[in-house]
Amino acid sequence: MAPRIFITGATGYIGGDALSQLTRSTKQYDVAALVRNSEKGAQVASQYPAIRLVYGDLDSAEVLEEEARKADIVLRKFLMISKPHRIQVWTVLTDMYAFADCANADHVVAAEALIKGLAAHASDRPGYLIHTSGTGILLFADMDRQIFGEASAKVYDDWENVSEVTSIPDFAPHREVDKIILASGSSNVKSAIVCPPTIYGRGRGPSSQRSLQLPELSRCTLEKGHGIQVGAGEAYWTNVHVHDLSDVYIALVEAAAAGGGKASWGDKGYYFTENGEHIWAEISKHVASAAYKQGFILSNTVETHSDEEINEMRQGGTMLWGANSRCRAIRARKLLGWSPKGKSIEEEIPDTVAFEAELQGFVKHHAAKVAG
Repeated sequence: MAPRIFITGATGYIGGDALSQLTRSTKQYDVAALVRNSEKGAQVASQYPAIRLVYGDLDSAEVLEEEARKADIVLRKFLMISKPHRIQVWTVLTDMYAFADCANADHVVAAEALIKGLAAHASDRPGYLIHTSGTGILLFADMDRQIFGEASAKVYDDWENVSEVTSIPDFAPHREVDKIILASGSSNVKSAIVCPPTIYGRGRGPSSQRSLQLPELSRCTLEKGHGIQVGAGEAYWTNVHVHDLSDVYIALVEAAAAGGGKASWGDKGYYFTENGEHIWAEISKHVASAAYKQGFILSNTVETHSDEEINEMRQGGTMLWGANSRCRAIRARKLLGWSPKGKSIEEEIPDTVAFEAELQGFVKHHAAKVAG
């Protein structure tokens, strides 16, 4: 019998791309996908007619529990919506990765329902939960200090110092549900947390194919007519191409289907997924240069804006482009043989700018026409 997989976020950016990669696998899986309504169901069915559709949302606790009980593996993708935080600038980051339908990294009810369903498995055949968090968890220090646009030397890793990552302050984004997942480990439930950084590249899913940070920076650049940066622009983030990220999910699925494989699960099952890092000032320059060369703006200059101005352009923009999120992905490389091969974020920028210009209705020399 083929391993049974239940996936949330099938029409989202991360979930959709992972599902696309899963269906390309030479291994056979029996896949069920959570969808919110018939419109979302039709999007999935048109691309993947063999997938069983499960109608509901993240508040459908009974549905989630039942599907997790039936599944061998649960893939839980997310929409980054952070509840109000004691640092007021981190209020809500809506439409993270512009997901059309996806799970929420901070949705306690859904996490608990899935774990409850998986806990019904026998200890000799445990259920596996692969949960998506995000390196927004690492922003807590800059958020606490309210300092943006400055570099930090602190770099986390998921190998020798993984316990530091799994014990960060409780006020950090995603921390509440991460703790629930980390505590779920038992003979019946084996869990892993995938923690992606800045994700870039066109997704291959049935609906949302747009990420957040790079497309939104491109949108703001096009609208302002020049590049933008937060403060000195010296903050670091790590990054990964969405196709390389999907490879991590597939490797974990294959390990789970093999009874755990070489993967780590439970309190050691934490996987960063970076393939390099960038400084946001340099990315802003690349975006402005691409927009200028393609004829969408009249200047390739980059201007510094206040925190208030940045957050008016994009809610939470000071964190997206001004806080530090630095990590090293060691575990996936060592245990899963992960070897990312996608284009670099710098190489991807011209295509992202062009796609964003088309999406937002910009045309070449738009700025010149507006200026008269």
